[in-house]
Amino acid sequence: MTLTDSALVRACRGQDVPHTPVWFMRQAGRSLPEYRKIRESIGMLESCRRPDLVTEITLQPVRRHRVDAAILYSDIVVPIAAAGVDLDIVPGTGPVVAEPIRAEKDLDRLRPIAAEDVPFVTESVRLLVGELGATPLIGFAGAPFTLASYLIEGGPTRTYTRTKAMMYGEPGRWHALMTRLAGITLSFLRTQIEAGVSAVQLFDSWAGALSESDYREYVLPHSREVLAGLANKDVPRIHFGVGTGVLLRAMADAGADVVGVDWRTPLDQAVKQIGPGHAVQGNLDPAVLFAPWEVVEREARRVLDQGRAAPGHVFNLGHGVLPETDPTVLTRLAELVHEVSGSQ
Repeated sequence: MTLTDSALVRACRGQDVPHTPVWFMRQAGRSLPEYRKIRESIGMLESCRRPDLVTEITLQPVRRHRVDAAILYSDIVVPIAAAGVDLDIVPGTGPVVAEPIRAEKDLDRLRPIAAEDVPFVTESVRLLVGELGATPLIGFAGAPFTLASYLIEGGPTRTYTRTKAMMYGEPGRWHALMTRLAGITLSFLRTQIEAGVSAVQLFDSWAGALSESDYREYVLPHSREVLAGLANKDVPRIHFGVGTGVLLRAMADAGADVVGVDWRTPLDQAVKQIGPGHAVQGNLDPAVLFAPWEVVEREARRVLDQGRAAPGHVFNLGHGVLPETDPTVLTRLAELVHEVSGSQ
């Protein structure tokens, strides 16, 4: 079987599959004890830049859970660090930018990147493709809006005050920043595709902070630039954000083949919002995994049932695996998805 015939790629393209493919966002690490052991004395950014560690961490959930795809172990800030931004990923906090982008001159610190700026990514993908065999590898990147929010705020935020102040008050500077970020993101994803990944996911994690009209005016053109720039690469493009129930149609309009849906919107409703011609991904609430197994099974069956409304369905969580999740539940869940969907 070739990778283009894998259940993941076929589902993304709306083709017949032997079973609903399943993988979990943030499966590479997070809840696995073997991941925590390997990361005990190594910083997040350093681990992302070491192909030996990237390979081992990416493979861990595939070995343990027998999921239908691996996702490259990395972080959304890796390409902007390569572009010259001084930042660190602080444990318990997340990405922290030393000098946030606030003025016109600050844009000059954000240079374009090429494959040679992230050689560890090319090497990691090459090693993984060799190890994974018939299991596809998903590459990913952060979308321009989410990257912009970190760069402007200086770190994680709940209000996006400075981000929206620039967006509304300085639209010229905003679009200049987003254009640069779109170019960096596109180059980062092309590097992964050319190295051998079978699909890519664009994470716009914080787009749910926006109204649909603001998303369409200030964000969609730049996400579209990224996704359109990959149209000739013949790999499925997945687009995902959190709290994006009102944005699903707009996110589909950005050009993805698959729209990821968080746990707040039932998949059958999401399919109506998204419109025809798109597969969906999702969307079990990650917190359900802490409930008794009969609840997990009931909710998983519901997601599978609702996912049949789409041309293709990739089973996933509605956001990432929570660190306290029992890995054995994820293993059982992957088995359940295969068993239930394979018998239908």
